[in-house]
Amino acid sequence: MVPGLAFLYSGLARRKSALSLIWVVAAGNAVGIFQWFLWGYTLAFSPSATNGYIGNLRNVALARVLDDPSPGSPLIPEILYSFFQMEFACVTVGILVGGIAERGRVFPAMIFTFVWMTLVYCPLACWVWGVNGWAFKWGVLDFAGGGPVEIGSGVGGLAFSWVLGRRSEKELINFRPHNVSLVCLGTFLLWFGWLGFNGGSAFGANTRAIIAIWNSMLAAGFGGMVWCLMDYRYERHWTMVGFCSGTIAGLVAATPSSGFVHPWASVVVGILSGGICNLATKVKFLLKIDDALDLFAEHAVGGIVGLLLNAFFADDTIIAADGVSSAPGGFMDQNWKQLYKQVAYIAAACGYTFVVTALIAKGIDSIPGLQLRVSPESEALGLDEVEIGEFATDYIEIGRNFTDGFGIFPDPSVHHVAAGDRHGVAENDLHWRTATDGVARAEKGSENGNLASVSEKPSADSMQA
Repeated sequence: MVPGLAFLYSGLARRKSALSLIWVVAAGNAVGIFQWFLWGYTLAFSPSATNGYIGNLRNVALARVLDDPSPGSPLIPEILYSFFQMEFACVTVGILVGGIAERGRVFPAMIFTFVWMTLVYCPLACWVWGVNGWAFKWGVLDFAGGGPVEIGSGVGGLAFSWVLGRRSEKELINFRPHNVSLVCLGTFLLWFGWLGFNGGSAFGANTRAIIAIWNSMLAAGFGGMVWCLMDYRYERHWTMVGFCSGTIAGLVAATPSSGFVHPWASVVVGILSGGICNLATKVKFLLKIDDALDLFAEHAVGGIVGLLLNAFFADDTIIAADGVSSAPGGFMDQNWKQLYKQVAYIAAACGYTFVVTALIAKGIDSIPGLQLRVSPESEALGLDEVEIGEFATDYIEIGRNFTDGFGIFPDPSVHHVAAGDRHGVAENDLHWRTATDGVARAEKGSENGNLASVSEKPSADSMQA
């Protein structure tokens, strides 16, 4: 799922910032691994912490995490459980860091990621999955992360985008994905990985696991079809990006619900998530927050839909299908109070995530040298050139500056790449100047109403160079 997110985000961005999103997802994954090893796991799942909010440091650096039965299930050892939960955290971070799209600095984003995992993700995971978490003990139904993963990344991404601020209006005009093929590749990598994300949350090759996988497939398929149909109303095209967006919305809604509901209910989950998440893409315009990759509409809203539908469709027979779990379902089991529990959990997760994420981002942004956003000039050039120094799609060209004419013969004196690094030798700089001077004289002649003479045009040798 992590490389799936990287390719999805890269394809959705402009070409000039495509590699920066792959980098930030990959680097965020590395930071997530370190944080989870250091103290993330113990802050989320330490069984000796009883405050209901966050764990203690009993298992710092995976101390005493070996082959005892895990906090989540007696079916697997704790060391395996800690690894599986680490990947949940890394996927959440991968979703969240998409908030920097086209305007955020990558290094401060990594500092933000470490702090955010500690103060936001770990408490959210402890609430609903920790053996002493308040939501877990209260009976909230969240199978694979509607709160920690989806609301955490979606609402957190909205708060992060709010602190970063909007891209320049020039960047917002006529924006469209630069590579839809990468969007498709990322979506299908995510879809494939999501089967392990949801199915694996049954912690064994059991009936509940395959039900969760079936539910994930159904929600994804119906979510993609509904979103695509809704976009067709406006555009009269069967948009591929729309289908991918709807597929992800269905998978997001299946995350909290897939281990609780019958397959027929996941058809409803997919239809509602595809439609509601599609409409939720308009929220960022009402709030005037530049959520470039629609993290809130896809993940937060999708997670909320799945959590709410648990109150209606959760069934105790599905919960018990793994052979060890037991819990009352929702309205299917005449458990009417489940609805207000789900609503209260959603409100707590959304409110806590937005406020704490915004405070973390504001705090880091105020530290000298850790400003979260690039300069306007860097935004215009693109994050790949300014932050990464490499490019996702590097065409063979003489110059990168297309703001002056056609960008074929830029002035070498202001070129950002050293002469020796231009896939040639430094002596070629003479040919660059010859060609540039020839074009300049030709343009001057055209401005005077006369065609430049043949002698004023760049020579064939210089053009070839």
